Amino acid sequence: MNDDPPQPHRWYTTNLVGVPAPLLASTTFNDHAPALHIAGTRESHTGLFALLGSSCDVEEAGEMFTHYMSLAFGLQPAERGASPAEARRWRVSYTKLLHGWGLDSNGPAGAVIKGWVESRFGLVPCYHKAPLRRFPSPSWVTYLEEKASTRFHNNNIQQQLDLLYEYCQWALKRFSPFGDTPCVPLWRGINRCEEQIVTGTLERESGPEGRPRRGPRRVVVCLNNVVSFATSADQAGCFGDWVLHAQVPQSKLLYYPGMLPRGPLAGEGEVLALGGDYAVEASYV
Repeated sequence: MNDDPPQPHRWYTTNLVGVPAPLLASTTFNDHAPALHIAGTRESHTGLFALLGSSCDVEEAGEMFTHYMSLAFGLQPAERGASPAEARRWRVSYTKLLHGWGLDSNGPAGAVIKGWVESRFGLVPCYHKAPLRRFPSPSWVTYLEEKASTRFHNNNIQQQLDLLYEYCQWALKRFSPFGDTPCVPLWRGINRCEEQIVTGTLERESGPEGRPRRGPRRVVVCLNNVVSFATSADQAGCFGDWVLHAQVPQSKLLYYPGMLPRGPLAGEGEVLALGGDYAVEASYV
């Protein structure tokens, strides 16, 4: 009898998008790709989305969104004459989290983003600095401490990320940067691909080094609850020995290059998306 607890990639919580988390994490969801919305977000900010409707292009819309967020969450610099305490006050913002993610997705900013995905979409992370396996454990304690730390978890940061996601979905529908297809072809570079496989195998040569054969293989992999993708295979190849080619539903995108003026992650061409199970073509590079 196996007394081991279920692994975290099969743990789920309630969510705010009206789709059961196990379904949201499945390849079945990816195959049909319905739209998602975080309950109450657009309804609470009708003025923003009415204003966005008057924009002519993504640059103008991005400026509108950035200005609204600055006013709504006090993200502008302290005014001249403000008290020293006010001037020093740390106001975390969605842009600081994205910059932090770009520097280290396993740092405190990454923990907050993973915790937000857990709260809003019901997908529990399976990795943060180390695999999140048996609970409780030191790796789980680190993740829980970092995702709740006031350094990055203040200033209504979850509401900021709610609006970022809804703006991303609005911009995808309005400006169609990836076309009108429900899914987007994206690539992810990883190491230790075997550890993430759910179904399928990676055949190996019979040589002494056991190096993987070249050429793509179809497998299903389990990715963390939020992951980075690249918009080209060449970019993804810089981040691992294996490149995964996935069809990612547009409704799973949280951030893409060009959706914000002077936006974070622009230099890397990085796309943030919800994780879960993905049917991919895995190629050894």
